[in-house]
Amino acid sequence: MKPRVYLDWNATTPLRSEARVAMIKAMDFAGNPSSVHAEGRKAKAIVELARAQVSSAIGADGADVIFTSGATEAAALAFAGKGFVGADIEHDAVLSWVDASLTVSSGGIVNVETPAGSVLQLANSETGVVQELPDGLAGSDATQAFGKIPFAFNWLGCTAALISAHKIGGPKGVGALIVKRGTDISAKIAGGGQEMGRRAGTENVIGIAGFGAAAEAAAADLSNGVWDKVEQLRDFFETYIEDAANDVIIAGKSEKRLPNTSCLAVPGWKGETQVMQMDLAGYAISAGSACSSGKVRASKVLKAYGYDDEVASSAIRVSIGPETTKDEILGFANAWLAQKDKHRARAA
Repeated sequence: MKPRVYLDWNATTPLRSEARVAMIKAMDFAGNPSSVHAEGRKAKAIVELARAQVSSAIGADGADVIFTSGATEAAALAFAGKGFVGADIEHDAVLSWVDASLTVSSGGIVNVETPAGSVLQLANSETGVVQELPDGLAGSDATQAFGKIPFAFNWLGCTAALISAHKIGGPKGVGALIVKRGTDISAKIAGGGQEMGRRAGTENVIGIAGFGAAAEAAAADLSNGVWDKVEQLRDFFETYIEDAANDVIIAGKSEKRLPNTSCLAVPGWKGETQVMQMDLAGYAISAGSACSSGKVRASKVLKAYGYDDEVASSAIRVSIGPETTKDEILGFANAWLAQKDKHRARAA
């Protein structure tokens, strides 16, 4: 049987070996990090090591790292009830708490007029478009950018940033909110006062250990040029597709993007249909449109870019990683182009 090929790294990444080792090691410690005895102190040391690893990896020296269950919880902790504005390109976890009133260019760049009252993602999960963050920004979703492009929280110029472990090879179910020290953050989960009184509940020691190890390994990969090679492979893939088909739209290509992300649209060929066809062919990708209550909803990101419903409902996202090979991406390209030709023949 032909092995399956995973091309959905922006949804979640394979677990890094470093994270797996750290998590298995953490399982041997029974203590509660809030306990003062030796076992509790050992568990606390695991959490604090991971906090230092995450802080170093994201360039947040002097800032607070608040561990959460993921970026979704971090968004609620940072933005709920604050009256911030954002744009329709934000993840739903952020849009739940901000007013989507900011305008977006055809290339995917957001116009921010009042940084102190605005939230702006660092990179988009569907198109990979990277934003230039204005100084004084209230907050940024850095989930997709963390580990893929070089940046430091301390020079982003924002008050808060969201990140998630499973986007960098860590475990699912753990993330963090990074905030400038002294920032007023009110706990949404009350209880024992963990995480500096900002997020109660016994820490997920095992998950946090994996997060810290993954962050350290991700920073090393970035420094060693691993993602430069990923970008070369992504560019090869897009050139191959464009040479073979002149009716393919690559959203956001005119702007700076994450090195691993391609958002492709063929008007009239439904994104969810492409995902199913490629799944049957052995390739895991995702659609730029989503199903809700059995109804197809066009990508709000592409609609914010100015694309019509036909294009916005015909998008797929191919997101690759350091483990993706040229043979794999070439195999996908040929399988996708073959299905595209069949679609055109049926539509003729």
